[in-house]
Amino acid sequence: MYNHILVPMDGSSISEEALLEVRRLLDKGAKITLVTAVDVPELPAHGFDMYGGIVLSDSETQRQMEDWAKGYLENVANTLIGEGFEVKKVVEIGDPAKVIADTATMEHVDAIVMTTHGRSGVSRWLFGSVTNKVLNVSSCPVLVVPSKEKLKLLAGTSAEEFYG
Repeated sequence: MYNHILVPMDGSSISEEALLEVRRLLDKGAKITLVTAVDVPELPAHGFDMYGGIVLSDSETQRQMEDWAKGYLENVANTLIGEGFEVKKVVEIGDPAKVIADTATMEHVDAIVMTTHGRSGVSRWLFGSVTNKVLNVSSCPVLVVPSKEKLKLLAGTSAEEFYG
């Protein structure tokens, strides 16, 4: 039986599907570490863009993303605490797969539980998937939960539509 599970959360309903499996795997009182990686994209310099829109600096964008992530994890944690779990919240800057694997090691978790989702087609080939990267670098077991939301979408999708 597991006593401590790490769950990566990106704010999507798909990532939250992992919590359904976590609830089945853990007894009340067990520990859940929620982690969100803030991966700040490269942005143009601070000021106005050529179309007159305001462009935020990397540090402003990072701060806003961190604030959002902290609030999001707080809401998820409050629900889990109300269900009887012990919850730790982690927000880190960096590549999501590295943040997830490093946090799992530092927190000495028994396993990582995450969903499959994200990119498909060419963008998945170019950038890879966070799940695949975590599977390759994690020092603990990784339970990958297929996304029910994505499976519903695929039911009416041709292979060309999915991979293209």
